[in-house]
Amino acid sequence: MIHAWLAITAAMALALSAGPGFAQADAKLAANKADAARGVDEMAKMAQEMVDSVFSFGELGFQEFETSKYLTGMLEQNGFTVQRGVAGIPTAWVARWGSGKPVIAMGSDIDGIPQASQKPGVAYPDPIIVGAPGHGEGHNTGMPMQIVAALAVKRIMERDKLPGTLMLWPGVAEEQLGTKAWYVRDGMFKDVDVTLFAHVGSNLGVSWGDSGGNGMVSVEYTFEGETAHSAGAPWRGRSALDAVELMDVGWNYRREHLRLSQRSHYVITNGGDQPNVVPRNASVWYYFRETDQPHIQELWDIGNKMADGAALMTSTTWSSRILGTAYPQHMNKTVAEVMYENIKRVGLPTWSEADQALAKGLQKELGNPRQEGLATELEELRGPVRNQDNYGGGSDDIGDVSWTVPTVTLRYPSNIPGLPGHNWSSAIASATPIAHKGVVAGAKVMAMTVLDLMTRPELVQQAWAYFREVQTKDQKYIPFIKADDKPAIHLNAEILGKYREEMKKYYYDPTKYGTYLEQLGIQYPTLRPAAGSKQQ
Repeated sequence: MIHAWLAITAAMALALSAGPGFAQADAKLAANKADAARGVDEMAKMAQEMVDSVFSFGELGFQEFETSKYLTGMLEQNGFTVQRGVAGIPTAWVARWGSGKPVIAMGSDIDGIPQASQKPGVAYPDPIIVGAPGHGEGHNTGMPMQIVAALAVKRIMERDKLPGTLMLWPGVAEEQLGTKAWYVRDGMFKDVDVTLFAHVGSNLGVSWGDSGGNGMVSVEYTFEGETAHSAGAPWRGRSALDAVELMDVGWNYRREHLRLSQRSHYVITNGGDQPNVVPRNASVWYYFRETDQPHIQELWDIGNKMADGAALMTSTTWSSRILGTAYPQHMNKTVAEVMYENIKRVGLPTWSEADQALAKGLQKELGNPRQEGLATELEELRGPVRNQDNYGGGSDDIGDVSWTVPTVTLRYPSNIPGLPGHNWSSAIASATPIAHKGVVAGAKVMAMTVLDLMTRPELVQQAWAYFREVQTKDQKYIPFIKADDKPAIHLNAEILGKYREEMKKYYYDPTKYGTYLEQLGIQYPTLRPAAGSKQQ
C-alpha cells in the first residue's frame, strides 16, 4: 500500500515538475517565502499585542467571548469576512479571504484552564487572581500566530494575484474536546483542501501518521432517585448520589482489567443539594480514552454497563449525554514533509539569557531532575507511532478533522520544556518574550507552508493521494456524535460568571503599555530568591 502510494506521488511529481519554467517557479517561491518571513518580522509587535491580549482574557471553553470578539475584529480590519456562531456554538467562527482553490484552513485553540491564573514571567506560583482561570496550556498564542501568518501570505497573494482562499477558525473548548467533531458534522471542512493546525509546544516540529496518544468520548451520566429526610425517613429515599459513587467504585475496580493504553477519569458534577436531603439527582462526568475507535467504543459500553449496575443496586434510573469527543489523530505525510523543510529553513528562535533563566528557574521550581532550559536544537520529523509503542495519553479533537481532510499540526516553541501541562506553570511563559519569539518562528513556518500549497498544486494532489490510498484505505472515520447531539455550550459559564468582572481589571491595554509584563509591573525574569538572600 505504501509502495503504491510512493509510486503514484513520484510519477505525479515528475510529470508536474518537468516543464521548462520549473526552475523559475522554484526561485519565485523561494523569494516569496523570504518575503513572507520579512512580513512576519514586520508584524512581530502586532503578534506580541495579540498574544498578550488573549492571555489577559484567560477564558475557558465555550465562554471565549472576549477572545473571539477581539480576534474576529482583527481579521475584519484586515479584509476577512467572518461568519460567527458556526455549528451552533456562540464563540465559534470562520474567517475567509480570497477566492477559488486551494482552500487552506488554518486553526488553533483559544481556551484556557481552570484555576490557572498566573503572573507571566514569574517562575513560581503567583496568581493574578486566586482561583481564577488562565492560559495554563498556552492556547493564547496559536490564533495570533495563524493570523500573522495569514496576513503575510495575503500580502503576497494580493501582489501576485494568486488564486486561493485562506480560512481561519478557532478550536473552541478544546479542553473539553467539545467542538471539532461538531464542526466536521456540520460541514465546516467540506470544501477545504488542506488543514494546517497549530499547537503550542517547546520546540518547532511536526509529525505524520498515527501520532500516538488517545482518542476519547466525554460522557456525563445523570442518575434519578427520590428525596427523603436523611435522618427522619432515609428508607423512603433512593439516593442518586449512591448510584454515582457505586459506579465510580465499580469503574475503579475494573481498571486493573483494562488495557494499559486506556485513560479514564471522572469528576462528580452534581452530588446533591444538602446532606439532610437524600439526593434525587446526581451526575458524574467521565472521559473514556483509548488508542482507536473500537476500543474507545468498548470503554464507553463498559461505562454504560457500570451505570446499569449502579442503578440496579440503588433502584434509580440513569440517562447520559455526550459532552465531547476526539478521534485518534492521523497526520498527512506529504504536508508534514513540506512543513518540515520550512521548519529547517526557519530554525529555532535565538533565546536571551533572561529567557533561559526563566525556563531553568521554573524547571528547578518544579523539581525537574535536569534544568536544561529552552530547546536549542530542532526536533526530527516524526513518523507514525507503532501500535505496540502507543501506551495512551492525552487527546485533541483535531483528530476528527484529520480524518476529514489532509491535516497536520505545527508545534511551535512558545512554552518551556518539562512542564506537567494543564497547570499554572504552563502560563508562565505564555505572555513573555519566549511566547512572542515562538509565535514569530511558527508564523514564518506556517506562511511558507501555505505558499507551498498555494503555488504547487501537485502537493495538494499528493496529500489527497496519501489520505485516500493510505490513511483511509482500510480505516474509516466513524463519528461518536449523532445528528441530534448538541454542543455543551453551558460548560464553564458558572466559573466565568464568578470571575469575569475581576478579570476585566487585568485586561491588557496596548495603548498604554508596551507589554503585559509592563502593565503588571513584572521584572523579567522574576525568579524565586535563593535561601537566605533578599529579592531585588
